Amino acid sequence: MFRSDRPALIPRIRFPTEPWITIMKPVCFTSLLCFFCLAQTASADSWPQYRGHSGDGKSTETMPSTVKTKILWKVPAPLGFSSFTVADDRAFTLVGKEDHEVCVALNADTGATIWEVTLGSSDYGHGGGDAGAPGNKGGDGPRATPVTDGKNVYVYDAQLVLRCLDAATGNEVWKHDIMAEFAGRNIKWFNATSPVMDGDRIYVGGGGAGQSFLAFDKNDGALQWSTGDDTITHATPQIAEIEGKKQIIFFTQSGLTSLDTQDGQLIWKTDFPFSVSTAASPVVSDDLVYCSAGYGVGAGLFRVNGKQEPDEVWFKSNELMNHWSTPLARDGHLYGIFEFKKYGRAPLQCVDLATGEIKWSERGFGPGNCILVDDRLVVLSDAGEVVIVEANPNGYREISRQDVLEGKCWSTPAYSDGRIYVRSTQEAACLQLIP
Repeated sequence: MFRSDRPALIPRIRFPTEPWITIMKPVCFTSLLCFFCLAQTASADSWPQYRGHSGDGKSTETMPSTVKTKILWKVPAPLGFSSFTVADDRAFTLVGKEDHEVCVALNADTGATIWEVTLGSSDYGHGGGDAGAPGNKGGDGPRATPVTDGKNVYVYDAQLVLRCLDAATGNEVWKHDIMAEFAGRNIKWFNATSPVMDGDRIYVGGGGAGQSFLAFDKNDGALQWSTGDDTITHATPQIAEIEGKKQIIFFTQSGLTSLDTQDGQLIWKTDFPFSVSTAASPVVSDDLVYCSAGYGVGAGLFRVNGKQEPDEVWFKSNELMNHWSTPLARDGHLYGIFEFKKYGRAPLQCVDLATGEIKWSERGFGPGNCILVDDRLVVLSDAGEVVIVEANPNGYREISRQDVLEGKCWSTPAYSDGRIYVRSTQEAACLQLIP
């Protein structure tokens, strides 16, 4: 049942819900209990949505101290900055085909296509995308990332249509056209936000006055609540628990808006400058919320204080700009790719969260993205290199580097079962870790 070419990092154990497992005779209860305890301890983590389980760019898996990467498979992936989500041996992303966005399900072991579903138009208007980007081709494809709970896949396309698809077949389970049903307001270059999943709910922005923010039951699509009169940006919202209260934080054109996940009631709100496009998500660390935008805006840090307006800790105009590369927070520091545009040159940096002071900086990554696995950063450069780096504020220490992809890489790596899933505007690849 187990593949011999897998490293012994985190064994993949299948639970007895699959048809090939048959209990032939009574089993000792103690033995069975030990089996399930082992299975629960050793089972691989999925990567169910944009930037992982909690949307914070962190994996709960471990990584050996010394590691290299090996390409397990590589397949064509035409157009798109959509990232991968992974669950139950399937990997999901969006590509661009024949002027439409397309959701694809790949076999996570081989990269083979299981199904494809055509979504809305991939004409993003205004020249399609970042006119200053090298090799821009009409926007270079979809930006949003699918979300999956293993049973279904949830996709929010550029035209503000939210779909629930069967993960096994791609068949449509339910759909909401936010433009038509909720007086939706799309934005320049159209929607790039991913849906956010928490418990039995799916959250999106993009509705009109009084219904800018929306929560749906993920099983049947029933509307749970709608509220607000804010215009979305390209930044995917963030779920967080702050001061014991579960909330979802939307980074809109007016600033940050935090709502109770259960009923949509406003918890707090603060202004933040907007110019042209905001694409990096908010980053939460305890009661601190960091946000950043390009186009001359800069970065800021806020402390949630139990009031309807948080305290500003610091703001740096035209500094620490995250173009669309959302950093992650660990032990009082931010790790991520900063500077505006700087294709092929933007640095991976470690920043003191409390002060905004840069602790170290390593150039040559461009506006790619990184995630955290254990105490390691998995970084995808815009040129297609996968680099593993220590998440240590004392200095930059590179562990491994491999040139993997052709094409432009503005997506975020995914990590599941000791494997790294990455993609560009041309290719998708899965990397196996080799201790």
